Amino acid sequence: MIAEYCPDGIEYKKIKEVYTRLKGTPITAGKMKEISSTDGEVRVFAGGKTVIDAHEEDIPNANITRVPAVLVQSRGVIDFVFYDKPFTFKNEMWAYTAEERDSVKFLYYVLKNNAEHFREAASGMGSLPQISLPITEEFEIPVPPLEVQREIVRILDNFTELTAELTAELTARKKQYEYYRDELLNFTKKRGGKLCKLLDLLCQPITDGPHTTPNLVEDGIPFLSAEAVYDGRIHFDSKRGNITPEFDEECCKKYKPQKHDVFMVKSGSTTGKVGYVDTDERFNIWSPIAAMRVKKENSSRYLFHLLQTSFIQSQVQAKASHGSQPNLGMRALEQFDVVVPEYEEQERLAAILDNFDAICSDLNIGLPAEIDAREKQYSYYRDLLLSFDSSQFVNVERERERERARVSRADEIKLMQYVFGVVYLSVSDVIISLSTGLNPRQNFKLNEPGSELPYITGKDVFGNKINITERTDKINQKAVDLINRRAHIEDGDVMFVSTGTGTVGRMAIVENYGNNWAVSETMFMLKPNSSIVVPKYLMYCLTSSQIKAQYEPKISKGSVPHLKVNDLLSVMLPVPDLQKQKDVVSTLDRFDALCNDITEGLPAEIEARKKQYEYYRDKLLSFK
Repeated sequence: MIAEYCPDGIEYKKIKEVYTRLKGTPITAGKMKEISSTDGEVRVFAGGKTVIDAHEEDIPNANITRVPAVLVQSRGVIDFVFYDKPFTFKNEMWAYTAEERDSVKFLYYVLKNNAEHFREAASGMGSLPQISLPITEEFEIPVPPLEVQREIVRILDNFTELTAELTAELTARKKQYEYYRDELLNFTKKRGGKLCKLLDLLCQPITDGPHTTPNLVEDGIPFLSAEAVYDGRIHFDSKRGNITPEFDEECCKKYKPQKHDVFMVKSGSTTGKVGYVDTDERFNIWSPIAAMRVKKENSSRYLFHLLQTSFIQSQVQAKASHGSQPNLGMRALEQFDVVVPEYEEQERLAAILDNFDAICSDLNIGLPAEIDAREKQYSYYRDLLLSFDSSQFVNVERERERERARVSRADEIKLMQYVFGVVYLSVSDVIISLSTGLNPRQNFKLNEPGSELPYITGKDVFGNKINITERTDKINQKAVDLINRRAHIEDGDVMFVSTGTGTVGRMAIVENYGNNWAVSETMFMLKPNSSIVVPKYLMYCLTSSQIKAQYEPKISKGSVPHLKVNDLLSVMLPVPDLQKQKDVVSTLDRFDALCNDITEGLPAEIEARKKQYEYYRDKLLSFK
């Protein structure tokens, strides 16, 4: 579409030159309480997370927006909201609209994609971050033709809807988990449970951290308070700060955190939240956290799950004092009623609930992993779709300048190679371009009648070769031509599998291409700069363990592993002169033949032994 609608590139304009700015309404906090309604037809945004519904007659003289618009949250929480129903907003904010809905939604995605820029602009503006009107008014955005804007909005809307569906499913799973947790841990004497007090499970009385406010330091021992305990875990990224080793030693005289301890928040708005210590890392806690350590004959994971049941949480609500902030005494907590089975049954139930909890919460498996993968995929495509860099568009004079720059760069590299022997260059330094294929779900169908040409995906790349087999998908010539206008495949290109379970990092050199097949969007097609690097040398480098160590840790660990373009382009390679590269390739090719070629080396020997074995097997078992 860009090639068709924007042959000369994308124009950039200031937001104020493209969109109409809308003003807000003066609304006080007291007025918000008066006009709040459960069935109001007008949404009112009052800043930050404060959002209410109101009836139109209750907000006279309001500037009500009745067209799709992008709201700029300019104070406190710096963010952007797209809304297409009647709404108004506090006059410290502003909004933008246009005649075309998709154009407004396009602006929303562009602003969300640059949210960090605006948040940085708000930093250093006092205790409450704030941006001024010119920050957005003067901000330059890409303005492609409406057809391109619509397609980008369609793609990003689809990602948003898919993530929303998964999030709703995850919420339902969590409710299901909580129900079964309560059922599994609802012991009675008839089910073999023993009635006792919470203290009876513990090897020492419940304790907490210091009640004095420590002096926090930049480097030291992590110091955690109530805000670090949520989702059943201890979150060091939400620590209160760091304390000195000396203060930590003083704290340890009262309580020293230990792996498998169980925490419960005992004061503040999150009273009752439970966390489990699963680390040996040195840290300490403040007084809002109650720490519990079980006896050897009890399971710490069982206690962890037990404390989150409605049976225990109802006791938390009943026993906690309810002043300005809830507070639960440790001695009161020790006297909570619990029914506890034998140790083996505790362990069995804890294992069941751990598995269920992982499905609901673990970012490595289940729905959270899928949501995480979708969000990363969405962010990746949003960045890609909205990065209208001039390098994406064809311009003859610019391409000539680039070619001159490549020649100059190659001469510079040759000089450094002569002086130093080997030069370390990034992948982006040694290639001319990187391109990808297309997704069949959006552009064509696989294996339909008349489809005879191979469509290469990660499963077809192994052994550093492109292996066209019966498993290879098929497409028609029209689809091949469509993809190859995008991918620009030529002999000597390095094919790098960028997406797919168990296939990311597989590579092959394109040989005997002839426009007879095409690649999927899961491929990076690297076009080496032949004046700097030998294609096969580039491939062998990227397959070496030293180089893989640079990019493998950056492969996303979601349900569909993926390596981002920039994470590959930034990989550093040792690049000797071209002759040395050819010598290395020649040596590695011989090793490869000895290991894998059926006509050479061990594979040929193995094949001969197999035939020998079959001959003697037939002889030995041919009884007359």
